[in-house]
Amino acid sequence: MHTSNKLASKKLAEASLESLYRIFTVPEAPDSTLGQIDQSISQNLAGFLQQHIVAAERDLADIERDFADPHIPEQPTFVSDQIQFVLDKLVAQSVHISAPSFVGHMTSALPYFMLPLSRIMMALNQNLVKVETSKAFTPMERQVIGMVHHLIYQQNDDFYQRWMHDRGHALGSFCSGGTIANLTALWAARNNVLAPQGDFAGLGQDGLLAGMQHYGYKGMAVLVSERGHYSLGKAADILGIGRRSLIGIETDANNKIRTDLLARKCDELKQQNIKVMAIVGIVGTSETGNVDPLDAMADIAAERGIHFHVDSAWGGPTLFSDKYRSLLKGIERADSVTLDAHKQLYVPMGAGICVFRNPETLSSVEHHAEYIIRKGSKDLGSHTVEGSRPGMAILVHSGLQIIGRQGYELLIDQGIEKARAFADMIKANPDFELISEPELNILTYRYAPADVQQALLAAPVNLRKEVNELLNGLTKRLQKTQRGLGRSFVSRTRLNPVKYDRDPVIVFRAVLANPLTTLDILTDMLAEQQEIADSPAIQELTGQIRQRLRGTEHHRE
Repeated sequence: MHTSNKLASKKLAEASLESLYRIFTVPEAPDSTLGQIDQSISQNLAGFLQQHIVAAERDLADIERDFADPHIPEQPTFVSDQIQFVLDKLVAQSVHISAPSFVGHMTSALPYFMLPLSRIMMALNQNLVKVETSKAFTPMERQVIGMVHHLIYQQNDDFYQRWMHDRGHALGSFCSGGTIANLTALWAARNNVLAPQGDFAGLGQDGLLAGMQHYGYKGMAVLVSERGHYSLGKAADILGIGRRSLIGIETDANNKIRTDLLARKCDELKQQNIKVMAIVGIVGTSETGNVDPLDAMADIAAERGIHFHVDSAWGGPTLFSDKYRSLLKGIERADSVTLDAHKQLYVPMGAGICVFRNPETLSSVEHHAEYIIRKGSKDLGSHTVEGSRPGMAILVHSGLQIIGRQGYELLIDQGIEKARAFADMIKANPDFELISEPELNILTYRYAPADVQQALLAAPVNLRKEVNELLNGLTKRLQKTQRGLGRSFVSRTRLNPVKYDRDPVIVFRAVLANPLTTLDILTDMLAEQQEIADSPAIQELTGQIRQRLRGTEHHRE
């Protein structure tokens, strides 16, 4: 039956001004469906998620049938009916990303206080585009930006008293996440490179083509390691320089950018009259969690007068740790830095920050509108890509206050140390191969028995490629099987390890940021993978790989 016909067959709510007025003014009763859910979430969120999220895998095409009707209902639906639909069709088929055994992505359990604070934020419904619609939220957001700026750049108190609340400047911008934060940094870098001069009024007025013609450049480029985040490609597209102008530089065996190749490429582009508008360093690559040599990159940028941006969306909070802060040495020399609060600051999705060392840098993208963002105001919208924004900074501000530097330090330290302990577990298991050591709290590994690993290193190139492809299939099968069982989850990705002459290798990827993930859980997760690997089907395929490698050994003899 058509969905709209189903709705027609049951009792519907009345569309009247009186009923509409009620949903704006009268909350649901405590014993209503919504009221009971509200209490359940408030009192025992973990229990609610455990009870309502279905562990069994359901095909996405099957789920799509629940959302196949494009027609907006003519008549209203009762709140209780819609809430039941949400429970049955959405909550049940959501992903339990806060589960301690869900270690495949950059997600985690959230502190309990984030839920009531989120309700306060939604109830107030402030719009951070301007002071008139946010009042106290504006100085609070400026303080959060100042706190993150101080975490990175550690300027003295006089600096922050001068600039943090300055009406004509901003130390950074708050946004929905790392994608917009990276775009903001490169937007400012581009506009400063092609700054107004003479009869050229600037990019905002005259556009990119006029700017390049004025300065005599054949093109623009952004340089980043081959492990750069996909958001940088989007930024290159949006900013008009094109994705081909985002140039990936080869990494070394530890997944860090090769600075010799970076310097060489900068000089080659200069010879071609292509202006490098930014060099991007990474703190915590998405796939392997590695940190680029920031100090050396800062030297290259400074020597050539290039904007140096650091994408520390993932790894930036490592700065809270006295023990591991040195891994990020050089970040304080960056012209701009991205940090995602919804990752390792443990706030809900939708909170990113971009800060700038120099308070003048963001002036290159300043914009105004008479009815909303006037010159001389303290409106935050004058320096942001986004216009209307929610007050997500209240969650970051509260996290920084309630958890504090020492609390974040403990969370960061235990995540890094847990990753190292898990790496030791993997190395001790002869059926698995650690592909990338954890520098922060991300590591990669794959199914590859020890004897296969040894034979692979000595195998001829063509055979090695063939066997790696077979192992890729097994690792992929293992990961899908484990995901289908629903007890634990690691993601998978494709790397090109130097160890195997950059053959494509599919690996498991574990991200260990959830403070509720224990070593016992990781032990059980690896044991489950071992159990799947020991199944007759996997062992038969592994035997074929061994036979293939042995045949080559006999041939060589």
